[in-house]
Amino acid sequence: MDIAEDGKQHLFTSGGGGALAERMGIEITEATAERVVGIMPVEGNTQPYGLLHGGASCVLAETLGSVGAVLHGQTVDRPFAVGVDINATHHKAARSGLVTGVAVPVHRGRAVATYEVVLTDEAGDRVCTARITCLLRGA
Repeated sequence: MDIAEDGKQHLFTSGGGGALAERMGIEITEATAERVVGIMPVEGNTQPYGLLHGGASCVLAETLGSVGAVLHGQTVDRPFAVGVDINATHHKAARSGLVTGVAVPVHRGRAVATYEVVLTDEAGDRVCTARITCLLRGA
C-alpha cells in the first residue's frame, strides 16, 4: 500500500482502510506518520445487545495504526505494513453515534512500528484503548 503525497487524497476519498473498513463505514479524516484520525458509526457495528462490538473497535484501531505504520514505513524504505499484534481494552459501551479513533506512535523503527489508538464517543469519553504493532516490509 503506497500512500505517496499525491495518493493521500485517494486515502481520504476511498475511506483509506480497504474493503472491510469501507463496509464498517470507517472514514480517515487525518493521516500523517505522527497522527492518524478516523471515525466509525456505531450503528451497523454492534453486537446483539446493541453495543459497539469489540471487534469493530479493533478493526478501527488496526486500520488507523496500519495507515500510520505505512506512512512511517515510506520514510525508511519499507512501505508495506503487516499487523502482527493487536490488543484492546474496552472501557465504556457506545450505543449510538460515531466513535473517533486517534492513533499516535509509541515506537517507529526500521522493521517495526507500534501505535496506540484511543477511541472516544461523541461526548469525548474513552471507549477503548488499543495498541497495534506492524511489521514493516520492503517493496
